[in-house]
Amino acid sequence: MIHRIALVTPPYHSGVVETAGTWPNVAFVYLAGALREAGYDPVIYDAMTMDHDLEQIGAELERIAPDVVLTSAYTPSYPKAAELLRLAKQRLPGVITGIGGVHAHFMYEEVLTRDGDAVDFVFRGEGEVTLPEWARCMDAGDDLAQVPGIAFVQDGEVVATATRPFVADLDTLPTAWDLTDWDLYRFYPLPDTNLALVSTSRGCDQACTFCSQQAFWCQTWRARDPERVVDEIAMLKETYGVGVVMFSDETPTLDEARWRRILDLLIERDLDMHILMETRVDDILRDEAIMPLYRAAGVRHVYVGVERTDQDSLDMFKKNTTVEQGRRAIELLKEQDIITETSMVLGLPDDTPEIIEATFRLTQHYDPDLAFFLTIAPWPYSDIYEGLRPHIESYDYEDYNLVMPVVKPEAMSRDELQRIIIDCYRRFYMGKLARIGSMTKSKRDYFIVTMKLLMENSYLKQYMGGLGAMPAEVNALLKKWL
Repeated sequence: MIHRIALVTPPYHSGVVETAGTWPNVAFVYLAGALREAGYDPVIYDAMTMDHDLEQIGAELERIAPDVVLTSAYTPSYPKAAELLRLAKQRLPGVITGIGGVHAHFMYEEVLTRDGDAVDFVFRGEGEVTLPEWARCMDAGDDLAQVPGIAFVQDGEVVATATRPFVADLDTLPTAWDLTDWDLYRFYPLPDTNLALVSTSRGCDQACTFCSQQAFWCQTWRARDPERVVDEIAMLKETYGVGVVMFSDETPTLDEARWRRILDLLIERDLDMHILMETRVDDILRDEAIMPLYRAAGVRHVYVGVERTDQDSLDMFKKNTTVEQGRRAIELLKEQDIITETSMVLGLPDDTPEIIEATFRLTQHYDPDLAFFLTIAPWPYSDIYEGLRPHIESYDYEDYNLVMPVVKPEAMSRDELQRIIIDCYRRFYMGKLARIGSMTKSKRDYFIVTMKLLMENSYLKQYMGGLGAMPAEVNALLKKWL
Protein backbone atom coordinates (compact mmCIF):
# COMPACT_ATOMS: atom_id res chain seq x y z
CA MET A 1 0.00 0.00 0.00
CA ILE A 2 1.16 3.54 -0.77
CA HIS A 3 1.48 5.81 2.26
CA ARG A 4 4.53 8.08 2.22
CA ILE A 5 5.31 9.97 -0.99
CA ALA A 6 8.53 11.97 -1.33
CA LEU A 7 8.55 14.98 -3.68
CA VAL A 8 12.23 15.57 -4.45
CA THR A 9 13.92 18.25 -6.58
CA PRO A 10 16.73 16.97 -8.83
CA PRO A 11 20.28 18.06 -7.87
CA TYR A 12 20.66 20.30 -10.92
CA HIS A 13 22.29 23.74 -11.01
CA SER A 14 22.41 25.88 -14.14
CA GLY A 15 22.73 29.21 -12.39
CA VAL A 16 20.27 31.09 -14.60
CA VAL A 17 17.43 30.91 -12.11
CA GLU A 18 19.69 30.76 -9.06
CA THR A 19 21.52 34.06 -9.42
CA ALA A 20 18.83 36.07 -7.61
CA GLY A 21 18.00 33.70 -4.78
CA THR A 22 16.33 30.45 -3.75
CA TRP A 23 12.62 29.76 -3.52
CA PRO A 24 10.32 26.83 -2.78
CA ASN A 25 8.98 24.62 -5.53
CA VAL A 26 5.39 25.87 -5.57
CA ALA A 27 4.26 22.92 -7.71
CA PHE A 28 5.33 20.58 -4.89
CA VAL A 29 3.41 22.72 -2.38
CA TYR A 30 0.24 22.16 -4.41
CA LEU A 31 0.92 18.46 -5.05
CA ALA A 32 1.65 17.82 -1.39
CA GLY A 33 -1.56 19.60 -0.44
CA ALA A 34 -3.59 17.40 -2.78
CA LEU A 35 -1.90 14.20 -1.61
CA ARG A 36 -2.37 15.03 2.05
CA GLU A 37 -6.05 15.87 1.53
CA ALA A 38 -6.43 12.43 -0.10
CA GLY A 39 -4.99 10.72 2.99
CA TYR A 40 -1.36 10.24 1.96
CA ASP A 41 1.81 11.38 3.78
CA PRO A 42 3.76 13.71 1.47
CA VAL A 43 7.31 14.90 2.20
CA ILE A 44 8.96 17.77 0.32
CA TYR A 45 12.74 17.36 0.00
CA ASP A 46 14.49 20.21 -1.87
CA ALA A 47 17.78 18.47 -2.67
CA MET A 48 18.66 21.14 -5.24
CA THR A 49 18.47 24.11 -2.87
CA MET A 50 20.21 22.12 -0.13
CA ASP A 51 23.00 21.42 -2.66
CA HIS A 52 23.04 17.73 -1.74
CA ASP A 53 25.13 15.31 -3.76
CA LEU A 54 23.98 11.81 -4.65
CA GLU A 55 25.39 10.24 -1.50
CA GLN A 56 23.56 12.75 0.69
CA ILE A 57 20.38 12.29 -1.33
CA GLY A 58 20.59 8.53 -0.98
CA ALA A 59 21.02 8.78 2.78
CA GLU A 60 18.11 11.22 3.08
CA LEU A 61 15.84 9.02 0.99
CA GLU A 62 16.66 6.09 3.25
CA ARG A 63 15.79 8.23 6.26
CA ILE A 64 12.47 9.36 4.75
CA ALA A 65 11.70 5.78 3.67
CA PRO A 66 9.01 6.66 1.10
CA ASP A 67 6.88 4.20 -0.84
CA VAL A 68 6.99 6.54 -3.85
CA VAL A 69 9.65 9.01 -5.03
CA LEU A 70 8.47 11.70 -7.43
CA THR A 71 10.41 14.46 -9.12
CA SER A 72 9.86 17.14 -11.75
CA ALA A 73 12.07 18.45 -14.53
CA TYR A 74 12.42 20.91 -17.33
CA THR A 75 14.70 19.97 -20.21
CA PRO A 76 18.19 20.83 -18.83
CA SER A 77 17.38 19.37 -15.41
CA TYR A 78 16.00 16.12 -16.84
CA PRO A 79 19.28 14.12 -16.84
CA LYS A 80 19.76 14.85 -13.13
CA ALA A 81 16.12 13.98 -12.48
CA ALA A 82 16.58 10.58 -14.12
CA GLU A 83 19.78 10.09 -12.12
CA LEU A 84 17.85 10.90 -8.93
CA LEU A 85 15.16 8.32 -9.66
CA ARG A 86 17.77 5.71 -10.61
CA LEU A 87 19.44 6.33 -7.25
CA ALA A 88 16.08 5.91 -5.49
CA LYS A 89 15.66 2.51 -7.16
CA GLN A 90 19.12 1.47 -5.96
CA ARG A 91 18.75 2.66 -2.37
CA LEU A 92 15.08 1.80 -1.79
CA PRO A 93 14.22 -1.68 -3.08
CA GLY A 94 10.62 -1.86 -4.28
CA VAL A 95 10.13 1.90 -4.44
CA ILE A 96 7.85 3.31 -7.14
CA THR A 97 9.18 6.28 -9.10
CA GLY A 98 7.58 8.97 -11.23
CA ILE A 99 8.32 12.24 -12.94
CA GLY A 100 6.30 15.25 -14.09
CA GLY A 101 7.05 18.67 -15.50
CA VAL A 102 7.30 20.16 -18.96
CA HIS A 103 10.01 17.89 -20.37
CA ALA A 104 8.46 14.62 -19.27
CA HIS A 105 5.00 15.81 -20.34
CA PHE A 106 6.10 16.13 -23.96
CA MET A 107 8.92 13.56 -24.08
CA TYR A 108 7.26 10.72 -22.16
CA GLU A 109 8.02 8.10 -24.80
CA GLU A 110 11.72 8.91 -24.78
CA VAL A 111 11.75 9.08 -20.97
CA LEU A 112 10.15 5.66 -20.56
CA THR A 113 12.21 3.92 -23.24
CA ARG A 114 15.60 5.51 -22.52
CA ASP A 115 15.30 5.62 -18.73
CA GLY A 116 12.76 2.92 -18.05
CA ASP A 117 15.08 1.38 -15.45
CA ALA A 118 14.67 4.56 -13.37
CA VAL A 119 11.19 5.87 -14.25
CA ASP A 120 8.04 3.85 -13.63
CA PHE A 121 5.46 6.54 -14.41
CA VAL A 122 5.27 9.87 -16.21
CA PHE A 123 2.66 12.31 -14.97
CA ARG A 124 1.48 14.58 -17.76
CA GLY A 125 -0.15 17.97 -17.30
CA GLU A 126 -1.39 19.11 -13.89
CA GLY A 127 -0.90 16.57 -11.12
CA GLU A 128 -3.17 17.65 -8.27
CA VAL A 129 -6.04 15.41 -9.36
CA THR A 130 -3.97 12.81 -11.21
CA LEU A 131 -1.60 11.85 -8.38
CA PRO A 132 -4.21 10.90 -5.74
CA GLU A 133 -6.29 9.09 -8.34
CA TRP A 134 -3.22 7.18 -9.54
CA ALA A 135 -2.26 6.23 -5.98
CA ARG A 136 -5.76 4.95 -5.21
CA CYS A 137 -5.72 2.93 -8.44
CA MET A 138 -2.34 1.44 -7.55
CA ASP A 139 -3.55 0.47 -4.08
CA ALA A 140 -6.71 -1.12 -5.46
CA GLY A 141 -4.84 -3.00 -8.17
CA ASP A 142 -7.17 -1.54 -10.80
CA ASP A 143 -6.45 -0.89 -14.46
CA LEU A 144 -4.06 2.08 -14.68
CA ALA A 145 -5.24 2.81 -18.22
CA GLN A 146 -8.36 4.35 -16.68
CA VAL A 147 -6.34 7.11 -14.97
CA PRO A 148 -6.10 10.15 -17.28
CA GLY A 149 -2.82 12.05 -17.45
CA ILE A 150 -0.22 9.30 -17.01
CA ALA A 151 2.14 7.22 -19.15
CA PHE A 152 3.86 3.93 -18.33
CA VAL A 153 5.25 0.77 -19.90
CA GLN A 154 3.00 -2.27 -20.13
CA ASP A 155 3.99 -5.51 -21.88
CA GLY A 156 6.98 -3.76 -23.39
CA GLU A 157 4.93 -0.94 -24.91
CA VAL A 158 4.53 2.69 -23.82
CA VAL A 159 0.95 3.39 -22.79
CA ALA A 160 -0.28 7.00 -22.63
CA THR A 161 -3.70 7.46 -21.12
CA ALA A 162 -6.25 10.11 -22.04
CA THR A 163 -5.36 13.76 -21.53
CA ARG A 164 -6.72 15.08 -18.25
CA PRO A 165 -8.65 18.38 -18.45
CA PHE A 166 -7.13 21.32 -16.61
CA VAL A 167 -8.39 22.11 -13.12
CA ALA A 168 -11.35 24.44 -13.62
CA ASP A 169 -11.09 26.37 -10.34
CA LEU A 170 -7.54 26.89 -9.08
CA ASP A 171 -8.82 28.25 -5.77
CA THR A 172 -10.14 24.80 -4.84
CA LEU A 173 -6.61 23.36 -4.68
CA PRO A 174 -5.18 22.88 -1.18
CA THR A 175 -1.58 23.82 -0.39
CA ALA A 176 0.99 22.47 2.07
CA TRP A 177 3.13 25.49 2.90
CA ASP A 178 3.79 24.01 6.34
CA LEU A 179 5.93 21.29 4.75
CA THR A 180 8.35 23.94 3.44
CA ASP A 181 11.76 24.42 5.08
CA TRP A 182 11.67 28.22 5.17
CA ASP A 183 15.29 28.56 6.30
CA LEU A 184 16.32 27.64 2.75
CA TYR A 185 14.65 30.43 0.84
CA ARG A 186 16.06 33.91 0.44
CA PHE A 187 16.15 36.73 -2.13
CA TYR A 188 19.81 37.72 -2.14
CA PRO A 189 19.37 41.49 -2.55
CA LEU A 190 17.08 41.38 0.55
CA PRO A 191 18.50 38.41 2.46
CA ASP A 192 16.91 39.07 5.87
CA THR A 193 13.45 37.84 4.94
CA ASN A 194 11.93 34.64 3.58
CA LEU A 195 11.08 34.35 -0.10
CA ALA A 196 7.95 32.58 -1.37
CA LEU A 197 6.62 31.76 -4.80
CA VAL A 198 2.91 32.49 -5.29
CA SER A 199 0.88 31.31 -8.26
CA THR A 200 -1.84 33.81 -9.19
CA SER A 201 -2.73 32.14 -12.49
CA ARG A 202 -1.73 29.30 -14.77
CA GLY A 203 -1.16 29.34 -18.48
CA CYS A 204 -0.33 31.63 -21.35
CA ASP A 205 -2.48 32.61 -24.32
CA GLN A 206 0.46 33.66 -26.49
CA ALA A 207 2.20 31.67 -29.24
CA CYS A 208 5.92 32.39 -28.78
CA THR A 209 7.72 29.79 -30.89
CA PHE A 210 10.70 29.27 -28.55
CA CYS A 211 8.65 28.87 -25.35
CA SER A 212 7.42 25.69 -23.66
CA GLN A 213 4.71 27.29 -21.54
CA GLN A 214 2.21 28.17 -24.25
CA ALA A 215 2.48 24.61 -25.55
CA PHE A 216 2.19 23.00 -22.10
CA TRP A 217 -0.92 25.02 -21.26
CA CYS A 218 -2.38 24.68 -24.80
CA GLN A 219 -2.55 28.49 -25.03
CA THR A 220 -5.11 28.65 -22.22
CA TRP A 221 -5.09 30.89 -19.14
CA ARG A 222 -6.90 30.46 -15.82
CA ALA A 223 -6.74 32.88 -12.90
CA ARG A 224 -7.28 32.75 -9.18
CA ASP A 225 -9.59 35.09 -7.34
CA PRO A 226 -7.77 38.34 -6.38
CA GLU A 227 -8.95 38.16 -2.76
CA ARG A 228 -7.64 34.61 -2.42
CA VAL A 229 -4.29 35.63 -3.88
CA VAL A 230 -3.81 38.52 -1.46
CA ASP A 231 -5.08 36.45 1.47
CA GLU A 232 -2.38 33.88 0.70
CA ILE A 233 0.31 36.54 0.55
CA ALA A 234 -0.82 37.93 3.91
CA MET A 235 -0.84 34.44 5.42
CA LEU A 236 2.69 33.76 4.19
CA LYS A 237 3.92 36.93 5.84
CA GLU A 238 2.10 36.43 9.13
CA THR A 239 2.75 32.70 9.49
CA TYR A 240 6.13 32.13 7.88
CA GLY A 241 7.85 35.52 7.92
CA VAL A 242 7.78 35.96 4.15
CA GLY A 243 8.79 39.45 3.08
CA VAL A 244 9.45 38.87 -0.62
CA VAL A 245 6.94 37.23 -2.96
CA MET A 246 7.68 36.18 -6.51
CA PHE A 247 4.72 35.54 -8.79
CA SER A 248 5.38 32.25 -10.57
CA ASP A 249 2.98 32.80 -13.45
CA GLU A 250 4.01 34.05 -16.87
CA THR A 251 1.28 36.69 -17.22
CA PRO A 252 -0.30 37.67 -13.89
CA THR A 253 -1.46 40.93 -15.49
CA LEU A 254 -3.37 39.42 -18.43
CA ASP A 255 -6.87 40.28 -17.17
CA GLU A 256 -6.80 44.07 -16.69
CA ALA A 257 -9.68 44.31 -14.19
CA ARG A 258 -8.44 41.38 -12.12
CA TRP A 259 -4.88 42.73 -12.01
CA ARG A 260 -6.13 46.16 -10.95
CA ARG A 261 -8.08 44.48 -8.15
CA ILE A 262 -4.95 42.67 -6.94
CA LEU A 263 -3.04 45.97 -6.86
CA ASP A 264 -5.86 47.71 -4.98
CA LEU A 265 -6.07 44.92 -2.41
CA LEU A 266 -2.32 44.92 -1.84
CA ILE A 267 -2.43 48.67 -1.25
CA GLU A 268 -5.44 48.39 1.07
CA ARG A 269 -3.85 45.61 3.14
CA ASP A 270 -0.55 47.55 3.36
CA LEU A 271 1.45 44.35 3.70
CA ASP A 272 4.85 46.00 3.20
CA MET A 273 5.94 43.23 0.83
CA HIS A 274 8.42 43.25 -2.02
CA ILE A 275 6.85 41.69 -5.10
CA LEU A 276 8.87 40.29 -8.00
CA MET A 277 7.13 39.35 -11.23
CA GLU A 278 7.34 38.97 -14.95
CA THR A 279 4.84 40.12 -17.51
CA ARG A 280 4.41 41.15 -21.10
CA VAL A 281 5.45 44.40 -22.71
CA ASP A 282 1.94 45.15 -23.98
CA ASP A 283 0.42 44.79 -20.49
CA ILE A 284 2.87 47.37 -19.12
CA LEU A 285 1.94 49.76 -21.93
CA ARG A 286 -1.75 49.15 -21.24
CA ASP A 287 -1.19 50.07 -17.59
CA GLU A 288 0.68 53.33 -18.21
CA ALA A 289 -1.94 55.39 -16.37
CA ILE A 290 -1.84 53.19 -13.26
CA MET A 291 1.90 52.55 -13.03
CA PRO A 292 2.13 54.39 -9.67
CA LEU A 293 -0.15 51.66 -8.27
CA TYR A 294 2.49 49.04 -9.10
CA ARG A 295 4.94 50.78 -6.82
CA ALA A 296 2.37 51.48 -4.11
CA ALA A 297 1.35 47.79 -4.10
CA GLY A 298 4.92 46.67 -3.48
CA VAL A 299 6.03 45.72 -6.98
CA ARG A 300 9.79 46.26 -6.91
CA HIS A 301 11.22 44.11 -9.71
CA VAL A 302 9.67 43.34 -13.10
CA TYR A 303 11.02 41.12 -15.85
CA VAL A 304 9.71 41.90 -19.32
CA GLY A 305 10.51 39.57 -22.18
CA VAL A 306 12.05 41.78 -24.85
CA GLU A 307 14.13 38.88 -26.26
CA ARG A 308 15.42 40.66 -29.41
CA THR A 309 15.98 44.18 -30.61
CA ASP A 310 15.28 43.52 -34.30
CA GLN A 311 11.72 43.26 -35.51
CA ASP A 312 12.31 40.33 -37.87
CA SER A 313 13.39 38.11 -34.98
CA LEU A 314 10.50 39.29 -32.79
CA ASP A 315 8.12 38.40 -35.59
CA MET A 316 9.77 34.98 -36.01
CA PHE A 317 9.34 34.40 -32.26
CA LYS A 318 5.66 35.50 -32.57
CA LYS A 319 6.10 37.99 -29.74
CA ASN A 320 3.30 40.24 -31.05
CA THR A 321 5.22 43.33 -29.87
CA THR A 322 7.53 45.85 -31.47
CA VAL A 323 11.06 46.95 -30.64
CA GLU A 324 9.84 50.40 -29.65
CA GLN A 325 7.16 48.97 -27.37
CA GLY A 326 9.83 47.06 -25.45
CA ARG A 327 11.87 50.20 -24.92
CA ARG A 328 8.83 52.17 -23.75
CA ALA A 329 7.73 49.45 -21.28
CA ILE A 330 11.15 49.53 -19.59
CA GLU A 331 11.01 53.30 -19.47
CA LEU A 332 7.60 53.29 -17.75
CA LEU A 333 8.81 50.90 -15.06
CA LYS A 334 11.97 52.89 -14.44
CA GLU A 335 9.92 56.04 -13.95
CA GLN A 336 8.48 54.32 -10.84
CA ASP A 337 11.95 53.34 -9.57
CA ILE A 338 11.08 49.68 -10.22
CA ILE A 339 13.99 47.37 -11.01
CA THR A 340 13.75 46.40 -14.67
CA GLU A 341 15.11 43.15 -16.02
CA THR A 342 15.10 41.75 -19.51
CA SER A 343 16.93 39.20 -21.59
CA MET A 344 18.21 38.98 -25.13
CA VAL A 345 18.19 35.66 -26.98
CA LEU A 346 21.33 35.23 -29.04
CA GLY A 347 22.87 32.51 -31.17
CA LEU A 348 20.28 32.13 -33.92
CA PRO A 349 21.60 30.53 -37.12
CA ASP A 350 21.75 33.88 -38.93
CA ASP A 351 23.43 35.76 -36.08
CA THR A 352 26.80 37.33 -36.82
CA PRO A 353 29.16 39.27 -34.56
CA GLU A 354 27.81 42.43 -36.17
CA ILE A 355 24.17 41.51 -35.48
CA ILE A 356 24.97 40.70 -31.87
CA GLU A 357 26.83 44.00 -31.52
CA ALA A 358 23.79 45.85 -32.85
CA THR A 359 21.63 43.95 -30.34
CA PHE A 360 24.01 44.92 -27.56
CA ARG A 361 23.93 48.60 -28.49
CA LEU A 362 20.14 48.62 -28.60
CA THR A 363 20.09 46.89 -25.21
CA GLN A 364 22.16 49.79 -23.92
CA HIS A 365 19.60 52.13 -25.49
CA TYR A 366 16.77 50.29 -23.70
CA ASP A 367 18.86 50.72 -20.54
CA PRO A 368 17.23 48.08 -18.28
CA ASP A 369 18.70 47.78 -14.81
CA LEU A 370 19.57 44.13 -15.41
CA ALA A 371 20.13 42.42 -18.73
CA PHE A 372 20.86 38.78 -19.46
CA PHE A 373 22.31 37.65 -22.77
CA LEU A 374 21.03 34.11 -23.26
CA THR A 375 21.61 31.48 -25.90
CA ILE A 376 18.70 30.05 -27.84
CA ALA A 377 17.57 26.75 -26.29
CA PRO A 378 15.75 24.60 -28.87
CA TRP A 379 13.47 22.62 -26.59
CA PRO A 380 12.77 19.42 -28.54
CA TYR A 381 9.01 20.04 -28.27
CA SER A 382 9.01 23.76 -29.16
CA ASP A 383 7.61 25.17 -32.39
CA ILE A 384 11.05 26.48 -33.33
CA TYR A 385 12.84 23.14 -32.96
CA GLU A 386 12.51 21.78 -36.50
CA GLY A 387 13.82 24.99 -38.03
CA LEU A 388 16.86 24.95 -35.75
CA ARG A 389 17.59 21.23 -35.93
CA PRO A 390 20.13 21.44 -38.81
CA HIS A 391 22.19 23.85 -36.69
CA ILE A 392 22.13 21.94 -33.39
CA GLU A 393 25.55 20.63 -32.34
CA SER A 394 24.79 19.41 -28.81
CA TYR A 395 22.08 16.94 -27.87
CA ASP A 396 23.08 16.85 -24.21
CA TYR A 397 19.94 18.15 -22.48
CA GLU A 398 21.98 19.65 -19.65
CA ASP A 399 23.41 22.11 -22.18
CA TYR A 400 19.90 23.42 -22.96
CA ASN A 401 20.19 25.88 -20.08
CA LEU A 402 20.21 29.24 -21.93
CA VAL A 403 23.92 29.56 -21.08
CA MET A 404 25.78 26.96 -23.14
CA PRO A 405 25.39 27.43 -26.91
CA VAL A 406 23.88 24.34 -28.50
CA VAL A 407 23.03 25.93 -31.85
CA LYS A 408 25.92 26.91 -34.14
CA PRO A 409 25.40 30.16 -36.05
CA GLU A 410 26.55 29.91 -39.66
CA ALA A 411 29.02 32.79 -39.28
CA MET A 412 30.82 31.71 -36.10
CA SER A 413 31.71 28.79 -33.88
CA ARG A 414 29.94 28.10 -30.62
CA ASP A 415 33.12 29.01 -28.73
CA GLU A 416 33.24 32.36 -30.50
CA LEU A 417 29.58 32.96 -29.72
CA GLN A 418 30.26 32.24 -26.06
CA ARG A 419 33.16 34.72 -25.98
CA ILE A 420 31.02 37.40 -27.59
CA ILE A 421 28.20 36.83 -25.10
CA ILE A 422 30.49 37.14 -22.08
CA ASP A 423 31.85 40.35 -23.56
CA CYS A 424 28.27 41.67 -23.79
CA TYR A 425 27.87 41.00 -20.08
CA ARG A 426 31.18 42.62 -19.25
CA ARG A 427 30.51 45.81 -21.19
CA PHE A 428 26.90 46.13 -20.08
CA TYR A 429 27.60 45.84 -16.36
CA MET A 430 30.80 47.84 -16.44
CA GLY A 431 28.81 50.60 -18.09
CA LYS A 432 26.23 50.35 -15.31
CA LEU A 433 28.90 50.51 -12.64
CA ALA A 434 30.31 53.68 -14.12
CA ARG A 435 26.90 55.33 -13.59
CA ILE A 436 26.19 53.93 -10.15
CA GLY A 437 26.35 57.36 -8.52
CA SER A 438 23.31 58.52 -10.49
CA MET A 439 21.07 55.70 -9.20
CA THR A 440 18.57 56.10 -6.39
CA LYS A 441 19.80 54.64 -3.11
CA SER A 442 17.40 51.68 -3.20
CA LYS A 443 18.34 50.83 -6.77
CA ARG A 444 22.06 51.35 -6.07
CA ASP A 445 21.98 48.98 -3.08
CA TYR A 446 20.09 46.41 -5.13
CA PHE A 447 22.51 46.74 -8.03
CA ILE A 448 25.64 46.36 -5.90
CA VAL A 449 24.40 43.06 -4.46
CA THR A 450 23.50 41.85 -7.94
CA MET A 451 26.92 42.79 -9.30
CA LYS A 452 28.69 40.88 -6.54
CA LEU A 453 26.56 37.84 -7.32
CA LEU A 454 27.36 38.06 -11.01
CA MET A 455 31.09 38.36 -10.34
CA GLU A 456 31.46 35.87 -7.52
CA ASN A 457 28.68 33.30 -7.50
CA SER A 458 26.78 33.18 -10.77
CA TYR A 459 26.61 30.96 -13.82
CA LEU A 460 28.83 33.51 -15.59
CA LYS A 461 31.70 32.48 -13.35
CA GLN A 462 30.80 28.79 -13.45
CA TYR A 463 30.56 28.50 -17.21
CA MET A 464 32.49 31.41 -18.61
CA GLY A 465 35.10 32.44 -16.10
CA GLY A 466 33.25 35.44 -14.71
CA LEU A 467 33.21 39.02 -15.90
CA GLY A 468 36.97 39.35 -15.79
CA ALA A 469 39.08 41.83 -13.89
CA MET A 470 37.37 45.15 -13.26
CA PRO A 471 39.16 48.31 -14.37
CA ALA A 472 40.83 49.94 -11.37
CA GLU A 473 38.76 53.11 -11.62
CA VAL A 474 35.47 51.16 -11.71
CA ASN A 475 36.59 48.99 -8.81
CA ALA A 476 37.36 52.10 -6.81
CA LEU A 477 33.96 53.56 -7.68
CA LEU A 478 32.19 50.39 -6.54
CA LYS A 479 34.08 50.38 -3.24
CA LYS A 480 32.99 53.96 -2.64
CA TRP A 481 29.37 52.82 -2.40
CA LEU A 482 29.91 49.61 -0.41
